[in-house]
Amino acid sequence: MIDRLHERDSVVEIRGLWTEFPRGRGQVQVVHRDLGLDIRRGEILSLVGGSGTGKTVLLRQILGLQAPTRGTVRVLGAPPAELSARGAAAVGMLFQHGALFSAFSVLENIAFPLRELKLLPDELIRDAALVKLQMVGLGPEHAHKMPANLSGGMIKRVALARALIMDPPLLLLDEPTAGLDPAASDSFCELLRGLHRELGLTVVMVTHDLDTLFDLSTRIAVLADQRVIALGSAREVMAVDHPFIREYFLGGRGHRAALALPS
Repeated sequence: MIDRLHERDSVVEIRGLWTEFPRGRGQVQVVHRDLGLDIRRGEILSLVGGSGTGKTVLLRQILGLQAPTRGTVRVLGAPPAELSARGAAAVGMLFQHGALFSAFSVLENIAFPLRELKLLPDELIRDAALVKLQMVGLGPEHAHKMPANLSGGMIKRVALARALIMDPPLLLLDEPTAGLDPAASDSFCELLRGLHRELGLTVVMVTHDLDTLFDLSTRIAVLADQRVIALGSAREVMAVDHPFIREYFLGGRGHRAALALPS
């Protein structure tokens, strides 16, 4: 079943999505209003928007951690909860600060999703975790280190290895380069670019970092006014006349980052 689903052109289909949160006294805060979005197989789609526009909420809904108030989210042709119920490892998630278990070693963190399923012997799980550790550019000498002894860049890499341990076709990234210095950020972007190419991943990324955005994105979706107001390449999005786009993309930092775009 999953193999047939992998052939779909749209990995994620969002239709008529409303997200509301109660504010007390019968009031609600509307975050998404009739939002629609298709995410194509094999692309790197970046979500950008101001604070409170629901970027991370949208990631959680794709992951199946949060249900929309109304509307539908379908991943590989099925609701996220349905995929989880039948054991389909469709989505991997890299959380903003890594979210490693502090009491687990590097190898234990990476192996955790496989151990939870209890479908493979321990030796195979360990071997799979070591493969993923090397895939993100870390050697076996790091396998037994604890998260407290890792640099910020290493934490991101271990968390990425854990997100990939089930070989998901869809990878979600929440601020993947946040907190990294420029050199570590460039190195992590290069790693992501290589894995995207080698594994044929579809990637959905939330980022505020303009260099990361321009460096990795196939398309950009801009969230504002409770919906997607612009969708396309960086140049197509920057051509849309909207206050947020003018402030975010056409200010000093945006202009400098955009100079690196291919002509």
